[in-house]
Amino acid sequence: MIYERKTINFTDERGTIMDAFVSRPFEHGVLIHSNRGAVRGNHYHKESLQCDLVIAGRMAVFSRKAGSDAIEERVVGPNDWLEWDKEEAHEFIALDDEAIFMSFVNGLRGGQSYESDTYRIPVPLHELAGKSLEQVLAMQ
Repeated sequence: MIYERKTINFTDERGTIMDAFVSRPFEHGVLIHSNRGAVRGNHYHKESLQCDLVIAGRMAVFSRKAGSDAIEERVVGPNDWLEWDKEEAHEFIALDDEAIFMSFVNGLRGGQSYESDTYRIPVPLHELAGKSLEQVLAMQ
């Protein structure tokens, strides 16, 4: 997982502007709303490159690189950017009443092809990390 906290590029009396990305073309973008406790992901992509930007709320994120047993975890929030390597399993769990993020993808993840490059993992990453859903929801 590549993690970056995005910074505000411009501020004035109207508000702020933040670049989500610069000079990176993406084939597909999707906005995802999740209620507290919702589990998203628990899959990987063989061909698609996925990046995610948290818009609102907090989420626990778990990932495991291909060929590794090590699971990385962190709590992310607004303006946090995540990038997943191909074949890197990833999972999101909403910690707040509402968590919103955008996924940007190059590959087969858009429209009718949504599931064509999605490979589910049999055991959720948070469980492989030794945490119950209740323990995850208590994360700060």
